[in-house]
Amino acid sequence: MNEKSGGMSERLNRQDISDAVTGLDWRYVLGSVRTSVRVESLAQAANVAERAVAALGADIGDSLSVDIRHDRVILALQAEATASVTSREIALAQWISAVVSEVGLRTDPEIGAGRSVQALEFAIDALNIASVRPFWKAAMGYVDEPGASSPEGALVDPVGQGPAIWFQQMDAPRPQRNRVHLDVSVPHDEAHHRIEAALAAGGTMLSDAEAPVFWVFADAEGNEACITTWQGRDG
Repeated sequence: MNEKSGGMSERLNRQDISDAVTGLDWRYVLGSVRTSVRVESLAQAANVAERAVAALGADIGDSLSVDIRHDRVILALQAEATASVTSREIALAQWISAVVSEVGLRTDPEIGAGRSVQALEFAIDALNIASVRPFWKAAMGYVDEPGASSPEGALVDPVGQGPAIWFQQMDAPRPQRNRVHLDVSVPHDEAHHRIEAALAAGGTMLSDAEAPVFWVFADAEGNEACITTWQGRDG
């Protein structure tokens, strides 16, 4: 596949990444590009994964991760060393979509049951991040996120099974509300659907001041979650 990727590794901004993969039916979510392929059996899912890996050959490197289920294959591309997407990953996405099409299937950001590809993070509010971060790193068996810009950056599962954990700086104690919440990172064109569903299910919008970076919601008892996208983070 060398002639397809050309060894490219140019760093791109978020808008460029999203524009490049949306037409391929991939979506840019939380530093990776993701899609799924619907299949009819576990054997077919394994065949799709095998074909993608074989087609990419040596170019696959450490960029591709694959989740194989009986009814779908979920694919994600990210440059592991920097936890980012470069032009190389975009070229790989193009090639995977072409390979999938050759066997009569298609890449699709909708996984099924009305749910898109997404990524999950735990956010922990802390007065002294340096004092609590080692505990979570040890308890979860996590490692520092590759390419983190500070020693207080996110923690990630080294085998990619669990959600990332990041730490939000508090200015003062806040005993009246929870200090751990979920960040659900969704494709930019899925956000408003997810927001409407959360509100219809009894949620309350607490803040949209940072939208479209994130919206803050609470359930009926005040437990918080954020729906977040890549938009609004460049510049």
